[in-house]
Amino acid sequence: MNNHIDFYFDIISPYAYIAHKKILKHKNIVFNYKPIYLGGLHKLAGIDSPAFNKYKLRNNINDCNLVSEKNNIEFKWNSNFPINSLNIMRGYLYVEENKKIDYLNCFFDAYWKDDRDLSSVENISKLIRNLDIDIEEFFQFIKQQSIKDKLIKLTTDAFQKEVFGTPTFIVNNKIFWGQDRLEYALEEFANN
Repeated sequence: MNNHIDFYFDIISPYAYIAHKKILKHKNIVFNYKPIYLGGLHKLAGIDSPAFNKYKLRNNINDCNLVSEKNNIEFKWNSNFPINSLNIMRGYLYVEENKKIDYLNCFFDAYWKDDRDLSSVENISKLIRNLDIDIEEFFQFIKQQSIKDKLIKLTTDAFQKEVFGTPTFIVNNKIFWGQDRLEYALEEFANN
């Protein structure tokens, strides 16, 4: 039996953003944030991203607007979608434990609320500076092979657990995929 809920995410996923905002309302439950690289996960699973299918993309935009409005979550589809999220996800591994939620809030909001271009090193640097994180150390850290390998391992481990997209929640070895399955994960957790 688990005393937490595993939450697999990538900053690039609008549904992970929505799920993260919902999670913040459940302060009495421990969520174990599991960063992965969604592009790598899709490649392992042989999945084409909806970002590259105009019909799926249009539906995703409409759906995210609908879901976020229904849940009172500020949301704006990013005009630079999709971007490569590797630097941001590696950066999450660098940030001290007590700053991880602030880091996620900052980057999720910048991308999915404020329509910032997070493929720009300059924009990433501004956000890092606002979080009082050493910019030089940050960029040195995310280039280290050990960090690259760590994110690859986290992504591969997720794939081996049959995670195929984000957000995914795992409770008691049961997988719940999608922001709309958070309630199911919470029910499973409550029945521990």
